[in-house]
Amino acid sequence: MIRVFKHYVPYAVLLLGLVDAVLLIASAELGWVIRAHQIGMLIEPTSSRLPQLLSFAFALQIALVAVGAYGVASFLSLRFAAARLAVAILLGVSFLSILFFLVPPLALWRSNLAYATLIAGILLVVVRALLGRTLGSETFKRRIIVLGAGHRAARIGGLAALPGSNVVVAGYVAMGEANPVITDAVPRDRIPNLAAHVVDNGASEVVLALEERRNALPLKDLLRVKTTGVMVSEISSFLERETGRIDLNSVNPSWLIFSDGFASGRMLSSAFKRAFDVVASLLLLFLTLPVILLTAAAIKLESKGPAFYRQRRVGLYNQGFDIIKLRSMRQDAEVAGKAVWAEKDDPRITRVGRFIRMVRIDELPQTWTVLKGEMSFVGPRPERPQFVEQLEQQIPYYAERHMVKPGITGWAQINYPYGASIEDARHKLEYDLYYAKNYSPFLDLLILLQTLRVVLWPSGAR
Repeated sequence: MIRVFKHYVPYAVLLLGLVDAVLLIASAELGWVIRAHQIGMLIEPTSSRLPQLLSFAFALQIALVAVGAYGVASFLSLRFAAARLAVAILLGVSFLSILFFLVPPLALWRSNLAYATLIAGILLVVVRALLGRTLGSETFKRRIIVLGAGHRAARIGGLAALPGSNVVVAGYVAMGEANPVITDAVPRDRIPNLAAHVVDNGASEVVLALEERRNALPLKDLLRVKTTGVMVSEISSFLERETGRIDLNSVNPSWLIFSDGFASGRMLSSAFKRAFDVVASLLLLFLTLPVILLTAAAIKLESKGPAFYRQRRVGLYNQGFDIIKLRSMRQDAEVAGKAVWAEKDDPRITRVGRFIRMVRIDELPQTWTVLKGEMSFVGPRPERPQFVEQLEQQIPYYAERHMVKPGITGWAQINYPYGASIEDARHKLEYDLYYAKNYSPFLDLLILLQTLRVVLWPSGAR
């Protein structure tokens, strides 16, 4: 993987993205040239229309990211990839229509745009048909040696076996565990030179997965491996990079303290984030006000009670605040105000409520909370005080998620299906900690774009 603004991007995804960018620019140019030949127009140098070509490529590539066209499934299924490409092209062309209306100098003729779009669709599908399996194969995966033969080592093996994994386990080295789980691990005392063993297996990384590190770190071995140019990683750092979350089963306080991240010197990023929140919330409130009012009327028609409701949540530094949402449940959903976890096919949800939850319309009034500065567009979802008190007692590091401003959407929301249990909260916390540790405007932009994928293909909305 390569780290882009503190976020890890697989090499295969980066390569496919670069190929797509070249193809999209080439498609726009071909569309222009074909139409120019048809009408007998003199073809000027490509540089004279570069802004139009780049705007076409930019719009479609942003749409590809937004619909999840670079996800694991795109490398494994051509049918899945083609479906996402079709939606991305539709969204990209819609965005271009708005862009061309607002900035006429960037506009392509409708005939140019039609040719370019058709060519782009064909080329993108062909590239995935030719390269999809190759990019998802072992050719672009890193070979690793795992030091350890216990449950932690087995977890790495399970991760490597998943479809779309970025690593291949070249071998395990048993480090004297009392109860080894990996039966085919090579005992350390049978390897004369660990560094040579790593090189001979073609590994580019060694992952330390010991069950007990106290007085057991093979420092001389690790130093020798490191000086050969092979990367040495601790299991918590490895899992963070490969899964996009902080693994609570392997992490410890010292790793959180001494690893990079949680940077305090990000005043410029915070100022940019707040400026974006203000401008975007004002614009969104203006554009969605008719939708909010129509939905409120539908709620009132279906069930008794107010169309909007306030709910107390825990925000930055454990400060309480109220969020405003469109009511999606019956008015008597919670007796005496007692907090209750939502369930699958929750009977308390109304018919209108089920629809607005599925397409996230019920979240729109929270834009006002963003404008006030109590929330951001991107951040961990704020929980209710009753749940926070319970979760802080049962899940380690849960209080740390309140060190960043809560958001309407977040890294956990686009990576983990909706859940309402202690175990679900634990998994979502792993993603929230990753976001807090690796925050950057780039990650915020990625989350905002990918939120569209969640809206288009909702998973478990309750």
